[in-house]
Parts: sequence; C-alpha cells; structure tokens
Amino acid sequence: MALRIIFMGTPDFSVPTLEALAQAGHEIVAVYSQPPRPAGRRGLERVKSPVHQAAERLGLPVFTPLNFREEADRAAFRALKADVAVVVAYGLLLPEAILTGTRLGCYNGHASLLPRWRGAAPIQRAIMAGDAQTGMMVMQMEKGLDTGPVALTHRVAISDTMTAGELHDTLMQAGGPLMVEAMAKLEAGDLPLTPQAQEGVLYAAKIDKAETRIDFSRPAGDVHNHIRGLSPFPGAWFELPVAGKPERVKVLASARAADTTAKAAGTVLDDRLTVACGDGGAVRLVRLQKAGGKPLDAADFLRGTPVAAGQVIG
Repeated sequence: MALRIIFMGTPDFSVPTLEALAQAGHEIVAVYSQPPRPAGRRGLERVKSPVHQAAERLGLPVFTPLNFREEADRAAFRALKADVAVVVAYGLLLPEAILTGTRLGCYNGHASLLPRWRGAAPIQRAIMAGDAQTGMMVMQMEKGLDTGPVALTHRVAISDTMTAGELHDTLMQAGGPLMVEAMAKLEAGDLPLTPQAQEGVLYAAKIDKAETRIDFSRPAGDVHNHIRGLSPFPGAWFELPVAGKPERVKVLASARAADTTAKAAGTVLDDRLTVACGDGGAVRLVRLQKAGGKPLDAADFLRGTPVAAGQVIG
C-alpha cells in the first residue's frame, strides 16, 4: 500500500524529503511550492524553486499559489483527495482549510527540538545561542506556529565549530528517512503523537540584516557563535578601513583563541587575525570574504589586505 501525498516545500532543504517519499513508493499527487522569484543582478529572470525543479525532474505536477486566500486554490487542494500533506520549509503559514484538507491532516518536518526554536530560523538560532544539540522532528500541524504534537525525533550534536551551513546539510539529509518512517507508521495506524512541553518554548525569528554585524564588545563565545550561526548566509561581517574608506568583510569561519590580557574589544592581536572581545577572550577569524570577492583563508586574505596587530576593527 502507499499513501496519496501532497508535498509542500520550497528550498533545497526540502528536496531530499520529497525524493525519499517518492523512492519509498508513495504516490505524490501534487507538489506545492513558492512561485518563481526574480533572480540575478537585475532580477529580470524568474527562477523556479529547488523543490519546483526537483518535482519537474520527477514528473510531478506543481502548483505555486501566492497564498491560499482564494477559495479556488483551497478547492483545488481538496480536490486532490490526498491522504496526507507533508510540509518541509514551504514558507507559508497554512490556513485551517489546508490543514484539514486531506484525510489524515498535515505533517511537518521541522529542524529543531521543539518546543525550542519554533519558527523561521531554527538552525541559525540554535548555533547563535550556543546549543549543544538540535534535531529533526516530524510533527502534526495545527493552527499555531509549530505547536502541534511531535511524532518522531532525530537528534544531532552541534560541535563547537559547526556552521549553520553544515548543520543545515546534516538535518536536510536526516529529514528524508525520518519522514519516510513517519509515513509508514501513519499508514499502519501506529504513529505516536506526543504533545509538546509547555516549558522551554523559544521562537526562532527570521534573521534580520541589522543583527548580522559583528559586535566584538560581546563575549568571545557569543562572537564565535554569531559568526558560525550566520555562515555561509547571510554572513556575519565587520568594517575594515581600506584606502581610507570602510569596506565590509564577511567572516565565514572563526575559532576561539586564548585570552587577550584585557586588550580593547576589536583590537587585532597578532598576524593571524586574532581579535580581542569584550570579556577578555578572543576569536581568530579563519575564513573571510570581501564584497564581490571569493572566500579566502585568513593567510590569503592578509596577503591582499594587510591588517596590522594593534589595529582596531569593527
């Protein structure tokens, strides 16, 4: 037997789950994704989402409603007569008409250990907060934001050097097998559902551009977590004077360093781009990228952009 599934997702994070469900033999009756968006420098070309492109490779019908406010879009969803909808990073808060528009409801693949980090940016927020672990969860969706009962959990350790990009890829690959297992249990009628705890609720707000600038006056651990939590995108950054003008430099990797003997925050301490932080600790900037340039290891970056010990940056 196989379930009739509507899959709903948009970014590359969602693609392995779509592919895993198809490979498991389920009937994907339709794929929903965000509409094609302008891309490129001038935004002249509209590009289909990674899920849209993956669905076309699999020969699956794709729908891209802007939202589900129109009754025609809701009716088209119900008319598919699906058993269940699977949602992974779709990008829309679904109305009740969609949540109840299939025989068995909607199940979401969410990248955190709920109720910690509900919302839009759980991967980045977990690293920025210095969490030691996170996970991929399958949960039953309801009207609240990531509030539904949890079915299955796959836990992942977060090392002190792991970036958001690395954690993204780890959780992305875990999501497919976990959702396949959940759908098998749902089909058999033995999928466990556990209500979320009322304590420990945190919301993972979308990353705002205003919070991407590095503040070296913060403790070294916070600075390091901030850098790796925003790497590779959108990227934490500082300003460096170049030819008398401030130039933005992204930091894509960093490492904790020895204490600074109380140098002023932002002071470059050596020829390896070790920078003093506000608590007397320090971070070493390991990989950097100037605007319009390619990512460089610190040694290569310093060959083209000298930064002297004693200089204050940021």
